[in-house]
Amino acid sequence: MESAIPKNLPRYECLIEASRSFPDLDPSACQAFLHLLRVGEELVHNSEAYFSQHHLSRGRFAVLMQLLNKAEQTSRPRTPAELADMIGVTRATMTGLIDTLERDGLVRREHAPDDRRMMLVHLTERGREALLEVLPGRFQHMAALMAPLSEDERRALVQLLGKILVPGAAATPPGAG
Repeated sequence: MESAIPKNLPRYECLIEASRSFPDLDPSACQAFLHLLRVGEELVHNSEAYFSQHHLSRGRFAVLMQLLNKAEQTSRPRTPAELADMIGVTRATMTGLIDTLERDGLVRREHAPDDRRMMLVHLTERGREALLEVLPGRFQHMAALMAPLSEDERRALVQLLGKILVPGAAATPPGAG
C-alpha cells in the first residue's frame, strides 16, 4: 500500500504559519500526529517486508499467533468469528485468511463436535513449526527497530502511546456523526 504521508513532513514553522489561516490547527498536535503516522507506516512496511520473506502477511501471522497462544494455554481451537474479533478484522476477511492458511497446510478446519454448523480452526503441526521458525527472527527484527531507544525510553513511549490509544479509539472525527 502506498503511503499517504509525505516522507518530508512539514517543519514546525510551516505548521505555525498554517495555523494563522486555520485557527483550529494546533501546530504541536499536528506535528506529533504526523510523525506518529509516518513512524507507524514505516513500521508496518518493515513488518510486511519481513513477513513476505516467510510467505506470510500480517493478518495470517496474527491468526497463527492467536491459535498458538490459545494452543499453549488451553489447546482450545477457535471459531472464525472469535479469531476475527481477536485480531480486529471482518468475518469475510477472516474467511480469506483461513482459506490461504488452510491451503498452505498451516491450519485446518473441522466441524464442532457438538454443533456441525460451527467450524473450528486448529493450528497444524506445520503451522506451529512455521511460527517457531519465524518468531526468533521477528523478535530480533522488532528489537532492531526499537534499538535507537533505551529501555527507559521504550517504557515512556508505551506509556505515552497508551494515553492516546483509548481516547483516539473513542474519538469521532468532526463531521462523521
